[in-house]
Amino acid sequence: MKELIKMTLRQIAALLYAIISSGAVAFQIALAAGVPWGAFTLGGAFPGQFPPPLRIAALIQVALLVGMAAVVLARADLILPRWSRVSRWLVWFVVAFAALSLVLNLITPSAGERVIWAPTAFLLLISSGIVAITKPSELPANNV
Repeated sequence: MKELIKMTLRQIAALLYAIISSGAVAFQIALAAGVPWGAFTLGGAFPGQFPPPLRIAALIQVALLVGMAAVVLARADLILPRWSRVSRWLVWFVVAFAALSLVLNLITPSAGERVIWAPTAFLLLISSGIVAITKPSELPANNV
């Protein structure tokens, strides 16, 4: 069993990033579908259901989140091996996006947004940062 669970810290961080991102993707899909969670995004400027243009924007956010998760997973050698070279620099875009997201979610006037998305952005920043700074063979995690 231990042979099956040999993952590096980098790979575990990438999986954490992908799992957390999937929650953000689900949230954006819900917004696009009309779920009235607008108070928990964009500083609470659009409480309730998003208007149609923002629903489209939520779907664009879904594409960005999925793309960033793919970059992080590729950088950790978990998917898309042909992205290895380009993921070296694309992962820094992901880190920068997570850092900006953290700042924006810390300063938002929406208390609900701060409570939910600031910790989420923090975890995305830490996990993408680990993936960005570690080399593929560095920092093996403790095997279970």
